[in-house]
Amino acid sequence: MKFAPDIRKTRTDSPLGAIILAATGQGLAGVWFDDQKHRPDWQGWPDRDEDPTLLQVIAELHQYFDGERTGFGVPLDLRVGTPFQQSVWQALLGIPFGVCTSYGTLAAMLHKPLAVRAVGTAVGRNPVGIIVPCHRVLGADGSLTGYAGGLGRKAALLTLESGARRTGQPAPTAWHPNS
Repeated sequence: MKFAPDIRKTRTDSPLGAIILAATGQGLAGVWFDDQKHRPDWQGWPDRDEDPTLLQVIAELHQYFDGERTGFGVPLDLRVGTPFQQSVWQALLGIPFGVCTSYGTLAAMLHKPLAVRAVGTAVGRNPVGIIVPCHRVLGADGSLTGYAGGLGRKAALLTLESGARRTGQPAPTAWHPNS
């Protein structure tokens, strides 16, 4: 992945471990756990602890982890992906809070029902984890599969969303864009 030259970063703590956040002039471009698979080499990116976009996402993530936020308002910059990856990441943004779907459902939604593996690969390369909710995608049988941040974190995120959802109307356990 090639990131924009104006990228900058900061670090924040979360209940699931340290998170590196990256932004450009267009918006949030990255959310990665320190030990996450498929993370870029951010060593040369300048630290900008007072960047407004990065401060906004830190506040929103803390609210999310405290069970006070079910969506994010920070602008996104997803240009780092191929057109296909970007279409998958946009589809992920449509999965409601506290709801899960499958890789097959995402592939069908994108009118590429035979591209389940390609969709899975694009989901795994999502550069803006948590905000672009790749953790809400499960295997066809409902099992926890493939999360670049680790399956323990995926389970914790789903548990957090399930618990936060209890204060409102129950959400369906599965999602399909036509439902």
